[in-house]
Amino acid sequence: MLAKVYSSAVIGLEGVLVEVEVDIAQGLPAFTIVGLGDTAVQESRERVRAAVRNSGYSFPMKRITVNLAPADLRKAGPAYDLPIAIGLLLASEQIQGDASNAVFIGELGLDGAVRHTDGVLPMVAVAHERGIRQVFVPKEDAAEASLINGVRIVPVERLEDLTAHLSGARRLPEYTGAPVHTELVPEYPVDFSVVRGQEHVKRVLEVAAAGGHNVLMTGSPGAGKTLMARALISILPPLTMSEAIEVTKIYSVAGQLPKDTPLIRQRPFCAPHHTTSLAGLVGGGGVRVKPGMVSLAHRGVLFLDELPEFGSKLDVLRQPLEDRVVTLSRAVGSITYPASFMLVAAQNPCVCGWYGDPERPCTCTASAVARYQRRVSGPLLDRFDIFVTVPRVPFEKLNSLQPGEGSTTIRERVIAARQIQERRFRGTRALTNSDMGPAEVHRYCVLDNKSQLVLQSAMRQLDLSARGYHRVLKLARTIADLAGAERITAQHIAEALQYRFHQME
Repeated sequence: MLAKVYSSAVIGLEGVLVEVEVDIAQGLPAFTIVGLGDTAVQESRERVRAAVRNSGYSFPMKRITVNLAPADLRKAGPAYDLPIAIGLLLASEQIQGDASNAVFIGELGLDGAVRHTDGVLPMVAVAHERGIRQVFVPKEDAAEASLINGVRIVPVERLEDLTAHLSGARRLPEYTGAPVHTELVPEYPVDFSVVRGQEHVKRVLEVAAAGGHNVLMTGSPGAGKTLMARALISILPPLTMSEAIEVTKIYSVAGQLPKDTPLIRQRPFCAPHHTTSLAGLVGGGGVRVKPGMVSLAHRGVLFLDELPEFGSKLDVLRQPLEDRVVTLSRAVGSITYPASFMLVAAQNPCVCGWYGDPERPCTCTASAVARYQRRVSGPLLDRFDIFVTVPRVPFEKLNSLQPGEGSTTIRERVIAARQIQERRFRGTRALTNSDMGPAEVHRYCVLDNKSQLVLQSAMRQLDLSARGYHRVLKLARTIADLAGAERITAQHIAEALQYRFHQME
């Protein structure tokens, strides 16, 4: 007998419908799975065998062949356990039912329990796209699956519950959990009001948040670089629903979606350690290629503390920073993950950390300072829009009881500036001023005579590259947006140049 049921695979962030064909024929007992399955798929034979028996059914002692089609697509993970078991029970005529218009997703325990599976959200999404309106998923993944509208989600706790449902003996209820609100209310761990002093750095981060610009902070240990980087999330605009689902897909595929969080409501903040491998940073792996930190930071912030300690690994960021995606090429094909993030980095000025400090002397030699500062390549430094020095905070400001400006107030100004950019770039691929290409810069960053003279003089004195020239104009456009100005003035150019000057020191 032959039975066919549907499941799904995940390639990158997109689901692909997989047809699970189970054929039971006369012959020596054998259980074969074909269709380019990885080790986890091949091990499915033992899980399915035990789950079927422990659910009260008999395992056919015949020649069993399972084909996962399309056969030229590599399959990975244990998500095919449940559809294989259902197909086997249908083919052996131990259960009767119609499974032609449903997708089955789930790993099986040896006792027949249906367990969590990574990547449920894109799997349900492809079912919806292909016109399939019923999906059976593990019970703990039902809330995540319900984010796709127009699909009936049926939570499954045990294999025997599903077989009873298909046979009509006992119906499984559809998931009817509380709907996800369109108004996402994030919770921020750090508010700018707790940051004492550093008013000019706060202004820099406000400009960066308004235009999506990359920032490099340089300062002595304990100056507050990490604290302010973590507070940056609190002044970014909240995720829209489409952005939230996009980010949730990434975390679902990576297996990092918290059990109690079916939808990512807050912009990601990823801070990898400098010992992180290349695969951990940009993504990779064996058969199961997974997103790295640059993708997990999509629509949020990637914070690199102790930037020079990352070494040559940093050069892999150059392509994602330009293209806003990361492409992983393997012998079997290429996978592309989104990687549109703000890069925020922090570094000490030297090995001991006190070079240039007015109170504590530096113990490094001049050559040691130069070697330390050369650890970050020039091409990567050129990808930063803003360079800012973070000084030591004096005692008077640290001891002050007067709170600083709160994140809510700053966020309102950032949102207003982002709304201006949204209207400006409507119908294009750009979202913020940092996304502008040369054509958009020439169109939206028109300078008057005074502004041109200021920028021309700065280019000669600071030896700005063509990329640096465009970054100054983008920064000036963001500063003008924050001020609600239609045109860029010399004052906006002057402030933007301050944020590029550190690179030339």
